[in-house]
Amino acid sequence: MIEPAYLVGAGAVVGALSRYETNRLLHAWLGDSAFPAGTFTVNVIGSFILGFVTFLGVGDAVLYAVGTGACGSYTTFSSFSVDTVQLWEEGRRALSVLYASVNLGGALAAIGLAWVLVSGF
Repeated sequence: MIEPAYLVGAGAVVGALSRYETNRLLHAWLGDSAFPAGTFTVNVIGSFILGFVTFLGVGDAVLYAVGTGACGSYTTFSSFSVDTVQLWEEGRRALSVLYASVNLGGALAAIGLAWVLVSGF
């Protein structure tokens, strides 16, 4: 078996580059926006992917590479937190609350969708 640290590291490279590309594409498409669309998007997509591979019951190697590595570096709780606080401090309190709510709700819905797809609910 491959050392778990190598699997996590390889997955992290994929996740970090994917996050960069997702943000780049969104910025090219949406331009500057008051809503942190990049962070929202990676958190929802990453939640879906992590939920999907987890519910599939994949082995430890896949969870290390995809879960801890790729999803860990693709998603971002820290940027989500900073974005939320910055919006609040800028006086855009309604947007801050909306952003926090849709980020959490979107991530939970994505995990729910993954569960439905895997379980055939």
